[in-house]
Amino acid sequence: MSVVPDVPAAIRPATPDDAFGCANVHHASWVQTYSELLPAIYWESDTLERRTATWQRWLAGDGVVTVAESGGQIIGIAFASAGRQVGNHPPVRDRELWLLYVLEAHHGTGVGRALLDAVLTPGTPAQLWVVEHNPRARRFYERNGFLPDGTRFVDEQMDLAQVRHVR
Repeated sequence: MSVVPDVPAAIRPATPDDAFGCANVHHASWVQTYSELLPAIYWESDTLERRTATWQRWLAGDGVVTVAESGGQIIGIAFASAGRQVGNHPPVRDRELWLLYVLEAHHGTGVGRALLDAVLTPGTPAQLWVVEHNPRARRFYERNGFLPDGTRFVDEQMDLAQVRHVR
């Protein structure tokens, strides 16, 4: 476990016991960020229980998830791995940030940056996909060297447009 100076959280690898904490951050972040972008019916199936089951599977696999923990509670999560094809768009970088979420109460504290740096060493060439109408996240990524490359994908299941950012 490491404590990053000036960041009010410990950054560490997730364990299978962290499934509920990871699911809570993931679900709460989605509710806060996407409630107005997704139809109400979406939330009937996207429940904390369903996300917990998903996180139990993910953490039992070989992916390495990093968490930020404060006061015994997981407050942020991040995961990076090999670049992937999204729709008809092949990867343009070997590494990809798959997800990064921080509970709203901890926005602006440096936790997001510490998680990003933990899963992608600063300056590492990488790509990520971010919801087009998520200006806060897009500004965060741009401050950290990721710029849109003009590639766009619409997730038909959720009717959400995503744009690729690269550095």
